[in-house]
Amino acid sequence: MGMFDQLLHGFSIALTPENLLFVFIGVLAGTIIGILPGLGPMSAIALMIPIAYGMDPTSAIIMLAGVYYGAIFGGSTSSILLNAPGVAGTVATSFDGYPMARQGKAGKALAIAALSSFVGGTVGVIGLMAIAPSLASFAVSFGPVEYFALMILGLTAVVTLGGRNLVKGLISAVVGVMIALVGIDSQTAIVRYTFDLPELYEGVEFLIVALGVFALAEVLVMLNRRGEGGARGGVTSLRLSGRELGRITPPTLRSSVLGFFTGVLPGAGATVASFLSYSMEKKLARDGATFGKGNPKGVAAPEAANNAAAVGSFVPLMTLGVPGSGTTAILLGALLVLGVQPGPMMLTDNPDMFWGVVASMYVGSVVLLVLNLPLIPVFAKVLNTPKAVLVPLVVVFCVVGVYGLSFSVFDLGLLAAFGAIGFLMRRNDFPAAPLILGLILGGLMETNMRRALQISGGDWSVFVSGPISATLLALALLSVTPALVRALRGRGGANRSEERERAGSAKD
Repeated sequence: MGMFDQLLHGFSIALTPENLLFVFIGVLAGTIIGILPGLGPMSAIALMIPIAYGMDPTSAIIMLAGVYYGAIFGGSTSSILLNAPGVAGTVATSFDGYPMARQGKAGKALAIAALSSFVGGTVGVIGLMAIAPSLASFAVSFGPVEYFALMILGLTAVVTLGGRNLVKGLISAVVGVMIALVGIDSQTAIVRYTFDLPELYEGVEFLIVALGVFALAEVLVMLNRRGEGGARGGVTSLRLSGRELGRITPPTLRSSVLGFFTGVLPGAGATVASFLSYSMEKKLARDGATFGKGNPKGVAAPEAANNAAAVGSFVPLMTLGVPGSGTTAILLGALLVLGVQPGPMMLTDNPDMFWGVVASMYVGSVVLLVLNLPLIPVFAKVLNTPKAVLVPLVVVFCVVGVYGLSFSVFDLGLLAAFGAIGFLMRRNDFPAAPLILGLILGGLMETNMRRALQISGGDWSVFVSGPISATLLALALLSVTPALVRALRGRGGANRSEERERAGSAKD
């Protein structure tokens, strides 16, 4: 049976009334969970495993997969409207989505996010069904050395996320990496940077930092502004013109491909994919200077990438039995509970499940689009809420999300602290995005660097001896070189100006 025939067979499974219902339940639950910070797809899937137990394994995985990519799809809503990322993979969406909402273009931003997510999910499904086996074997070739080089390449995005002041961007990134290192060292069990506070032994949760420096900081900025100003310039139509669609199509397609390949690599995931795609498009765009100020491409790129990555993460899960992220690790556990052993023999032993899940992902993407587009005007009305109502609502949103993580009052104190830090960063033009990027990649970089050095016996040349790692590090160096040259030239020009001023003063 050829691939096309197998895909048709998969659609015959996914389009049964029972499985269509499970697709709808999964994506609806995922969308709602994605909008609400605190739960996330990991918690939702873990909670739904008891429900899935006893179901037909194919139907159960179809529902759980819908929760996963539905949460990634829905997380953009709170990122755009409230600057409060629902899931980690939608943090980059807020960089331009929220400025668009403040300009009265919330409808357009949400429509762009929905369409780009649909395209990203579709490209991911095509990649999953077409080249899953060969990509899986490529993913296996990535060891600690290659992952460290990939994280270094990802961290070079700080050059584009840091705005005009590269030094402030680097400072923010370093602070993010420092936060990532807080807690008990997983390899030596040494307690680091906890100030003898037991609550910090497990580290600082990503959600606390993200909601603090974005959502709570935005609340403080709103309170610092004079006047009420609840509605931000009104909410425009969600209809996109042909010109606007033409502008976002190339970045959407490029980011979909990049996101899928990133998702295939275990450990990378939707969050890394969204930052990489945002950085890539900012470098490629002629209007890159407007990124972070409400550029539609800055919404389309990360949304396409994170949805493609969510689908791509199923490649190592289904064909190797290797989870590519925390969420797919829970899905792996669900498969084992249901009596299914994922791995190289899955295409042979369980073709109905594999192709049924692949087809259901495309069906789920269509359902998400149909479900979300009509609701965009409803979502966008959030921006018409008066400040006196909106500010307490966002605070409650943040508090419930953080407290639901571990039911810890200490975490609420951390939330307030990071909110204050985010406010001070905004007041002094320190970009928050590099801090989040450093937090995401810091732990991954450290873990893979130490593993690589343990394998090589402490030989640092291992990072440039392999073709993949050497190529990734070379790309990282090339990506930062122009920014460093501009910074050095700017400093040299400033020094020459000071010298001329001093010379002029001496003559006077």
